[in-house]
Amino acid sequence: MKRSFHNRRTTSNPPSAAPSPSTHSTPSEAFSHEPDHPVEAFTTADPQPTPLRKQRDYRLLWSARTISVTGSEVSKLAIPLTAITLLTASPSQMGLLTAAASVPALLFGLQSGAIADRLIRHRPLMIACELVSCAAAATVPIAWLLGLLNVAWLIIVALVIGTAGVLFRAANFPHLAAVVPPVQRTEAIAGFHASYSVASVSGPGLAGLLVQVLTAPLAVLAEALSFLTSALLLRTIRTPEKNEPAVSRGMWRDVVEGLKASVTHPVLRALLGAGVTINFFASAYTAVYMLYMVNTLNIPKGLIGVLIALGGAGGLLGAWVTSRLSKRYGENRILLISVIFFPVEILAVGLITGPLWWKLSLLALTGTITGAVVVAFATCMGAINLRETSPDLRGRVNSTMTFAVQGVLALGSLAGGVLAEFLGLRSVILICALGVATSAIWIWTSPLRPNRRPTTPPREVAATHSAKAHSLNDLINVKRHATV
Repeated sequence: MKRSFHNRRTTSNPPSAAPSPSTHSTPSEAFSHEPDHPVEAFTTADPQPTPLRKQRDYRLLWSARTISVTGSEVSKLAIPLTAITLLTASPSQMGLLTAAASVPALLFGLQSGAIADRLIRHRPLMIACELVSCAAAATVPIAWLLGLLNVAWLIIVALVIGTAGVLFRAANFPHLAAVVPPVQRTEAIAGFHASYSVASVSGPGLAGLLVQVLTAPLAVLAEALSFLTSALLLRTIRTPEKNEPAVSRGMWRDVVEGLKASVTHPVLRALLGAGVTINFFASAYTAVYMLYMVNTLNIPKGLIGVLIALGGAGGLLGAWVTSRLSKRYGENRILLISVIFFPVEILAVGLITGPLWWKLSLLALTGTITGAVVVAFATCMGAINLRETSPDLRGRVNSTMTFAVQGVLALGSLAGGVLAEFLGLRSVILICALGVATSAIWIWTSPLRPNRRPTTPPREVAATHSAKAHSLNDLINVKRHATV
């Protein structure tokens, strides 16, 4: 649980291929809409679609994401090392540099979804975002060679790349629906999560090697090249996009429509509530995790990295298992089971005692399990999200969920640190385990649970969102918050 289940540029929110028998809508119902709604390029009636590994455009999209996120993992080490070793950054400057990466999600997260839903084609925006990120990252080694680099420069670069990432993520979610048929989207999402797991394991090692050989500023070139490679791969995708742009009633009314869809649809509301709950308590746990491992459990510092890497290995296992089990049992059932296992690692960390070999063995096992569970949950969450959301709302619903589950991370970290001062590390960890466990309430009391039915059928919800939006928006006066 050292990571949240939403990554920086994840493709993690697309739809279910084979809903379980307990789901309240069939695939054809979930993707059917009234005539005034966009029509998807694929239908669930497509017989025996080509395996994903043989689909050229999916391979290109997957390769672009894998290369780009690996480069980002390199920069997570190279940029802070540049600030510390070459620019002698102060703790406050390092705090600003760290925060700069997440601030764009809070400032532009909701608006990015509204922008994505207005587009006829999403891929040009994705390519532009990668090129802008490439140019921003490339300025770091250039400025260093010219003697112009400073901490403020690094902060601006982080803000630019973060903003481009927010826009990319908003466009990437609906774009996947154009590239991958509905019956294969769960498998496709699992494939993306597998690439993130690989990057989380290999990225830090590659970063260390590049920093050692090239120095930290030049190692940032790896991120620039990864963004450029991603843009070139995206450029070669041939699948045509024929999106019907959502009718805009103004930026803030569009944003509110996405918010309403996320909190009024019973399934989307359950996913949002569970995601926020998990990320809040997981973030609080992460804030005290390192201190507890070193000072209380006496785990050697070098082995902590190994334990974290096992979470990435577990993610690969989770992606492989989820793509197969979802075809047999459906995403609903996998989500219901996976959410139960979320607190296992946190509980083990909080309760474990004994010799070092026993602690390492148990932590390695629970860490691997948690890595698999995180990917399984995130994959099914994305698939169900895509399945339950009408095409003209996908960008906004995805951005709303990303805004909420990412925005709560800072609050969780702050709460974890403050509570540890008063209650102690072990108490906070056990509280986090209990808090994460409560996320199951959101899922198990929703229509996702077997033998439960939604108060409003998904078909009706999808068809009436747009029709009701105008009259409902007229009744709501939305004020901009400073964090939006």
